Amino acid sequence: MIRERSAVLVNGMAMLLVLIALELGGIAALILQVTQGRPSAVLVAANVLAILVVGVAYAGLLLVNPNEGRVLQLFGGYAGTARDAGFWWTNPFAWPRRRVSLRIRNFESSRLKVNDHDGNPIEIAAIVVWKVTDTAEAVFQVDDYENFVKVQSEAAVRNLATTYPYDAHGEGQVSLRTSSAEIQERLRAEIQDRLAKAGIEVVEARISHLAYAPEIAQAMLRRQQASAVIAARQRIVEGAVGMVQMALEELSKRGVIELDEERKAAMVSNLLVVLTSEQSTMPVVNTGTLYT
Repeated sequence: MIRERSAVLVNGMAMLLVLIALELGGIAALILQVTQGRPSAVLVAANVLAILVVGVAYAGLLLVNPNEGRVLQLFGGYAGTARDAGFWWTNPFAWPRRRVSLRIRNFESSRLKVNDHDGNPIEIAAIVVWKVTDTAEAVFQVDDYENFVKVQSEAAVRNLATTYPYDAHGEGQVSLRTSSAEIQERLRAEIQDRLAKAGIEVVEARISHLAYAPEIAQAMLRRQQASAVIAARQRIVEGAVGMVQMALEELSKRGVIELDEERKAAMVSNLLVVLTSEQSTMPVVNTGTLYT
């Protein structure tokens, strides 16, 4: 594994002034030697060589933008990364100098059609927020780290969709639709595990689109509606039974009226009809006795 390390850098402005001074000095010395009449060939060659060396040294000047890394290579080997923003000078033979953005980036995956844990076809997409933390791994461990992020993220989304059902069928069951916080954390952890080898940190990952596939959407909508009706009915019945029980207990406690078991059953039946009916009930006034 190639780990990131800092490149050897020198203040670029100071080095630029030194190089300019050396170049001007070399040119002045060369002119002085030529104007003397019989210049020494060795001194002239040395001055020319010095001017050429200074010219080559200019190639070591390097500009690093904020939130950017410059990955340097020297004769095919990794020579370090320049992370500090500013104007620098480094080894002029350190080429290439690849730019790697350290900014936070994000992308939305395409809508993937997969089967959930229950085998139902669903459509799912996710938004992944990421950034490069190790420039050496991002450049040298994978061929194209941006494409690597997209492919591995979509693979993680597919795997997550097949691991959990679209909707929960029991109390406490984790599902894609209802357990958003837990699903979001598990998706982020799985993508991070896949991208760690490329020096990528996943800041956030969340599902941006989740729906049943069109061919079963209507059937699943009716199923959800039926489940909602059943759940509502259950709550209504539980509330009605509690109200009937409370009414009987209050009548008995206050001694308003004494009812035998048959009348209690009739009262319970009438109250349940009134409390659980979806439509308004019509009152019937009994003009006879309690038993007629």
